[in-house]
Amino acid sequence: MSLEDLTATLSAAGALPEDWAAAFREVDRAKFIPARVWFDDEQGRPQPLDRDGEPDRWRSAVYSDEPIVTQLDDGATVWPARSNAATSSASQPSMVLLMLDALDVQPGQTVLEIGTGTGYNAALLAHRLGDQRVTSIEVDPALAEGARANLKAAGYAPTVVCADGAEGWPGGAPYDRIISTAAVIAGSLPYAWVEQTRPGGLILTPWGTAYHNGALVRLCVHEGTATGRVIGNAMFMRLREQRTPFGHAARLGELVDTSTTALESTTDVPPHEVATGEGAFSVGLHLPDVQCSVYSEADGLYEVLLYHVATESAASAQVTPHATEAHVRQHGPRKLWDEAENAYHWWVEQGTPPRTRYGLTITPTGQHLWLDTPSNTIRWRYPIAGSAGGDDLDGEGD
Repeated sequence: MSLEDLTATLSAAGALPEDWAAAFREVDRAKFIPARVWFDDEQGRPQPLDRDGEPDRWRSAVYSDEPIVTQLDDGATVWPARSNAATSSASQPSMVLLMLDALDVQPGQTVLEIGTGTGYNAALLAHRLGDQRVTSIEVDPALAEGARANLKAAGYAPTVVCADGAEGWPGGAPYDRIISTAAVIAGSLPYAWVEQTRPGGLILTPWGTAYHNGALVRLCVHEGTATGRVIGNAMFMRLREQRTPFGHAARLGELVDTSTTALESTTDVPPHEVATGEGAFSVGLHLPDVQCSVYSEADGLYEVLLYHVATESAASAQVTPHATEAHVRQHGPRKLWDEAENAYHWWVEQGTPPRTRYGLTITPTGQHLWLDTPSNTIRWRYPIAGSAGGDDLDGEGD
């Protein structure tokens, strides 16, 4: 496998935008991938991979259209140890190109990148715009140092700053474009990004809720405000200060399974649609602080688990093949399955809108979600931790 092979694969799939083709062919991904990484197996579990020990497999991973994990647990888990808490990665090349294409950069413009990672994305930007027009910010000192070294070895020298990306980098502002390679939680897009973007400029970021992480949002900045739509799918690790609680699913799943006070019922709402289908995005907008997991069992059995760590609330919906209803158990002060059903029915009543019909508006005092037009505001059922008060995020559901 080689860069030429990867380029040909993406080109044949229509995933190599013309404006980025030259940069992609010149910036070798291999120069930005550490010798020791983790690469997912067929079950999606990160497995250690060593360039010196398995050079052919390492090259195959590097030149595949797949993400490569470069850090676990903020560096606390040292290779070859494993965990499921990936905290930095080299993104899937087709996703890198999709986002760069959506950023719509033009010659002479300046870009701030949130999340330097390996430095690969910054190198592509620098190749296209020039070193002096690209600033990249990385919160992790070790990652920032590694990215600088990678960029220098590859012949690029954009500005790499070690700081909190949520605060942007006012030293280089205003920027024509801001692109984040870390996801932000709905209601908590840093207003500093709006302040540091020139009116008429764009902000592109992965966006979502604790329930559903996987939307790509593009905002146009005006004088002190920004507005835009969900334009597609993009699942990324979240900004460090916006991470959701990790490692509680098994405990809360056991709690609802063994509870002697759990409420039991049945539902004809499809649990898979609530958890993973197109409806899951809309459900998550109404349950933004709730998390969701799916467990597959033998013989086609599966269980959807909804849980809210702060209140120790959990709900499970167990599905048996060919059954018309699922068995539901709910434990804790919040009746999470009831909430999810209500959100699902709202989505159906709206005509099952895809995520691209949603948009958001950012102002100095709040962040507002809307459907189809900015005047059709959707109000949240529950406030989001860390969101500004006094706006639609704190309202009751309509």
